[in-house]
Parts: sequence; C-alpha cells; structure tokens
Amino acid sequence: MKQSENPKFLGTEELLGWDEVTQGVVLESFEEEVENVAFLRQEERPYAEFNSYTASVADWRVAKPIYNRDICIDCQFCWVFCPDTSIVSRDKKMIGIDFDHCKGCGICVEVCPTNPKSLLMFEERKEIEEALEEWPQKTEKSKKGEA
Repeated sequence: MKQSENPKFLGTEELLGWDEVTQGVVLESFEEEVENVAFLRQEERPYAEFNSYTASVADWRVAKPIYNRDICIDCQFCWVFCPDTSIVSRDKKMIGIDFDHCKGCGICVEVCPTNPKSLLMFEERKEIEEALEEWPQKTEKSKKGEA
C-alpha cells in the first residue's frame, strides 16, 4: 500500500507514530528512486518525510557507542556493518557517530579490530569526555613460552 493510498495519511499533514503504523506497511526510505545510495553523503540523501531514517531513535538506547579517534585505524568496518548507517565517514576516515539514528546495537564495537577497541559501548548518560578518560589501555599479549 502506498502512503498516498493509506487513509491515515493526509498528504504530509498527518504523520503516524511507529505504534500506529499498520503491520506489514512498507515505509519507503527515499522520496524517489536513488541509485548508488552508498556513494551519497547522508545529508545528500532524499529521505522520505516519514520513515525510520528521519525520526530520531536516540531515546530508545540504553547504551551508546563512543569513538576514540586516537585509536581508530580507519578500517571502515564499523561503517560497513552498521545497520543504521550511523557511522559518519568522509574520505575513508571516520569522523563520528550520528546519535539521532544509532540504536545502540553494538555491532560497530564487535567488528572493531583495534586493541583496545576504538569504539566502546557506554551507558547512555555518559558524557563523551568522561568516557574517553576511562578508556582502557592496550593489553600486551604474552608470547608463547613466556610465563
């Protein structure tokens, strides 16, 4: 069912909350067909007015990823695997996290290969500066045969 055919939609006058959407309704991500969306910056994407990308989901989270630039090797694993496209990357360098769309799933932390990880999950209320001060130090692996 297209948005215009749904009697609960009156053009863009009335928007439904997530709990009012009929089960099985498809929410189109974009206003128009978009080719090669991966090559568009997030702010250049023509998101539909009513979809999961335009509404903030920040208040769903209980934990959030915090990013440490000093440790990051810009491997882009977090950007590739983030299901919410919440990792902000420019010129193959991570520059931050879009907290409006991050749901706090922790996939970015799981795929991070650095030691210590350059992304860690912290309590939602934790300030970024405070989290960076608590960041763990690199752990040295013992060599075989050493006690």
